[in-house]
Amino acid sequence: MKHLLFFVGNIFSFSGRILYLNLLGMILIGLLEGIGILLLVPFIKYTGVLNVGLENKSQVPWIDNIFDSIPQEIRLAIILAIYVGIIIGHSFFQRNQTILNTQIQQKFLSHLRNETYKVLMQTNWGFYLKNRKSDIINVMTTEIIRVSSGTNLFLNFVAALVFTLIQVTISFWLSPIMTITVLIFGFVLIFFSKRFIKKSSKIGEETILLSKIYMAGISDHFNGIKDIKSNSLEESHIDWMQSFSLKFEKNVVNLIKLKTKSQLIFKVVSAFLIAGFVYFSVKMFQAQPAQVMLIVVIFTRIWPRLSGIQSNLEQLGEIEPSFKYLISIQEECKKAKEIHGNENTNISAIKIKKGLQFLDVTFRYNIDQSLYTLKDINLKIPTNKMTAVVGRSGAGKSTLIDLLMGLNKPEEGQILIDGIPVKGENLLPLRRSISYVPQDPFLFNGSIRENLLMIEPHATDEQLWKALEFSSAAEFVSGLPKGLDTLIGDRGIRLSGGERQRLVFARAILRKPSILVLDEATSALDSDNEAKIQAALEKLKGEMTIVVIAHRLSTIKNADQVIVLDQGRIIQQGGYNQLASDKEGIFNHLLEQQMNAV
Repeated sequence: MKHLLFFVGNIFSFSGRILYLNLLGMILIGLLEGIGILLLVPFIKYTGVLNVGLENKSQVPWIDNIFDSIPQEIRLAIILAIYVGIIIGHSFFQRNQTILNTQIQQKFLSHLRNETYKVLMQTNWGFYLKNRKSDIINVMTTEIIRVSSGTNLFLNFVAALVFTLIQVTISFWLSPIMTITVLIFGFVLIFFSKRFIKKSSKIGEETILLSKIYMAGISDHFNGIKDIKSNSLEESHIDWMQSFSLKFEKNVVNLIKLKTKSQLIFKVVSAFLIAGFVYFSVKMFQAQPAQVMLIVVIFTRIWPRLSGIQSNLEQLGEIEPSFKYLISIQEECKKAKEIHGNENTNISAIKIKKGLQFLDVTFRYNIDQSLYTLKDINLKIPTNKMTAVVGRSGAGKSTLIDLLMGLNKPEEGQILIDGIPVKGENLLPLRRSISYVPQDPFLFNGSIRENLLMIEPHATDEQLWKALEFSSAAEFVSGLPKGLDTLIGDRGIRLSGGERQRLVFARAILRKPSILVLDEATSALDSDNEAKIQAALEKLKGEMTIVVIAHRLSTIKNADQVIVLDQGRIIQQGGYNQLASDKEGIFNHLLEQQMNAV
């Protein structure tokens, strides 16, 4: 339960005064319930519900003295008035406590969601390479909700403890022997319920695993829905869903079986106990009807509280793995935090004057493996020039770009900006100076305007259209029914691949970056639009540093330098024509392959 205690500490530190107000409300509610017990015998005695006789005294003589001093004809009215007052007070404080509980739970849920999202956003790229996107989504949705419900369970648990303490205090005042007996039996049952708590925790771990698998499967299925429809794979995925639904069903049924089993044991034991108490009280101790009624009331007040504590412990045991999982994710994020120290969001982009440089850079994704993705990279990228990176698939081109953008850190060597190593303090300024256009363009489910403004929120319509014209996208956008305000669907599904690519290119240009990184960014364009983009890039060469990953070598004829990678090493470097004329070089070989393919 140490993970639960960790969150309990967070609840106390986060909620502050409102938690103590909530506790005060619990105490008042418990006291009002206790007063109801104290009034039971006078109510029986003076109303004649049972034939007790006025000579019988309650366990609390001062209550008898108060009512004995009241005229007989108004005693019932006063007792009923007190009863109504207690119910009103109890209902008022119960309502306020429920509202406070909800406020605490929802505020803490918002706090958890915001903090978890923040640490996820601040982690380095390596964290996302190691973790499935669906697992991260599962944390931000299912597991945080489960932890939030655990917060509510904890508050209920505290309430049960407070109410039990008050009820026990009052009951002990009325009948010490009876109260101690009930407590002994209750604590014995709670002690033996440890095995139910352990089983609940095991089922909770299974629930987390099922949620992760389900989220991963659903994400994969709908990300690949086009392939599923195209290849008539619907039935196999429907079968998967039906099979998985059975696992969910079994998980929930097992949890309910466990809960109802423990509740059954408590109810059976309570039936035997109350019957035994009443029997011995009447037969062995000649208890009067009012005393028997008092025994029943004490038992029915305390025992459900103990049962509630046991039930809350079981439910907390079932949710405890979610507390543990959320803590582990947060700790992993903190260890993988990308930027430490000053995290001012008002950081300006840097202006690169001399260029970028790789000095003896070596990198591998897993330090436990001997295979290096990049090895001994020495490279200069001049400012305001175009540098092209080419090579076979798996040569390390994308990894080189990731290092350039600071997404990964070299295992050995350095990356310099104007002679200054890329480190935490200049990482964000570097990112602010870069626009990245990936091979697989990503657009959000919104309008064209929203997708453009996300990178430059204060851009005017004139600037938006200028960027669209630059990327050869203005013509098709102006032809849409709503122009810039046209909704493009999830990942831009309502647009063609070439249209999506041109929009992402326009978004990159809108930022006016110092460095423009293109990862095969013209692959989805037709020849005419590709030629327009190439002409636009030629105009940008004197204004920004351009780095291009290219598979179609015909697109990089105007590059100022070409870097050829093979198995993580630079094996050729020079101008396009220079490398093309080297008959023994890989670049010439790749160029001939593409020409023959055409």
